[in-house]
Amino acid sequence: MSEDLVRNRKATHVYTILDTWEAGIALVGTEVKALRGGHGQLQDAYVDGEKGELWLKQANISPYAFGTYANHDPLRPRKLLLNRAEITKILARVDRKGLTIVPLAIYLNPRGRIKVRIGLAEGKTMGDKREALKERENKRELDRIRKGDRE
Repeated sequence: MSEDLVRNRKATHVYTILDTWEAGIALVGTEVKALRGGHGQLQDAYVDGEKGELWLKQANISPYAFGTYANHDPLRPRKLLLNRAEITKILARVDRKGLTIVPLAIYLNPRGRIKVRIGLAEGKTMGDKREALKERENKRELDRIRKGDRE
């Protein structure tokens, strides 16, 4: 796996991720430089399907500090690049089951290309969130106990 430039940490708390895909993203040069510098956010971002295409919306990529008049708009919609078959499969599942598509991370793949990890997600209820929190705390406590036994 490769390093994440930007992560959506809130997504796994709010949603149950059912399936994930790796998508390319159409960026301009100043966006690439800003992302490599770590200036991006996916907190309120979502993926929308329009006319058989997937678009990343509300992803905030800050303007590049050394950019000129050609700097980009931070919240502009960005096209996601996937195979036609994958797009139709994703959109069919979203339409049929009422699921949503959320961006999970923006990262560099081993070839140095910027990719977006998107996930098919189902919203969690408050009970599910509490249960996940309890599970995480229990696991942390067990790990703490195991670590204490080794020493």
